[in-house]
Amino acid sequence: MKIDKIINNNIISSKDVDNSELIVMGCGLGFGKKVGQSVDETKIEKIFKLDNKDSLKRFKELLKKLPLEYIQVSDEIISYAKGALGKELNENVYLTLTDHIGFAIDRFKEGMIFGNALFEEIKMFYPNEYTVGCHALYLIEKKTGIRLLDEEAASIAIHIVNAEFNSAVGVTFMLTQMLREMMEIIEQEIPTCKTESYQPDKLAINFKYLVHRMLTEQPEQSKGDEVLYDFVRTHCKREYELIRKVNDFIKDKYDCFMTEEESIYLTLNVKRISDLV
Repeated sequence: MKIDKIINNNIISSKDVDNSELIVMGCGLGFGKKVGQSVDETKIEKIFKLDNKDSLKRFKELLKKLPLEYIQVSDEIISYAKGALGKELNENVYLTLTDHIGFAIDRFKEGMIFGNALFEEIKMFYPNEYTVGCHALYLIEKKTGIRLLDEEAASIAIHIVNAEFNSAVGVTFMLTQMLREMMEIIEQEIPTCKTESYQPDKLAINFKYLVHRMLTEQPEQSKGDEVLYDFVRTHCKREYELIRKVNDFIKDKYDCFMTEEESIYLTLNVKRISDLV
């Protein structure tokens, strides 16, 4: 492996066998080196490969200005998230999360403390990702000596969710807000939601992937089982009308909608909850 470009003392650019650019990180990897020299492979800590050229360019610009420990801890968090969630994450998370961590730490040092308006919703709708965010705070403190506020765990969780769904931060925030509003409509009309037996996280799981589909993908065309649909409409009339109310709300506010198949599925889930009364 040859040095193609020296980004800073700890990060260099190289090429793989397919001539694709690699970002190679390691303490002192670029110190005293020149373009064309061999990379000291004993110092390599991490190799990044971002296929998107724009993301790669932005990532290199970010790496120039950030301390090595910020980049290292971001990589540790992403590795932990992949293992804890058992999922692959979109490569852009290396850019977005590293940028966020650098910004959050610098902001904290300057005494600029901001809350997260969707803190409670993120904990409810993305409990596994929030747990990753909590562990991330531990890793950041261990690496930098700085303990960020708990709200940052939720913000980190959002970046992990983005990487899972391959969506933008704005979409994820809208998704979370939309989930909360849909849940509120149901909670207002289902008595069970006022009892201790009600577990909102179970209902939220049913909503989460549906809402993401509605915001980012076209509905799948399906003939469905009309006999089943008619049975549900007849025998779960109250719950079906409630889901129609939710559907009307999201049509008006977000310009998206559930298919009849999705409406029937949610009707059955709400029926299970109402039967707990």
